[in-house]
Amino acid sequence: MKMRRMKRLALRQSDHAEQKAKNRVRKKSERARRDVMMTETIKSGSLPYTPEVMSWLSRKLDKQSTKITPEDVKTLLV
Repeated sequence: MKMRRMKRLALRQSDHAEQKAKNRVRKKSERARRDVMMTETIKSGSLPYTPEVMSWLSRKLDKQSTKITPEDVKTLLV
């Protein structure tokens, strides 16, 4: 009985590892697509941006969204 549980656990772990590898590739391409989309949005508008853009800027600049200035945005776009 204990051996069956161990085999199931090993199978589950290998399946999880495979899924992680597949997701890594998908997420990488999705991040690249989102980066392009957000930079286009930033170029076409000005502060204050939508919450989605501010959240993205906050992650990229490693700052709180309330403390982001237009100069910070310009440095990111360069």
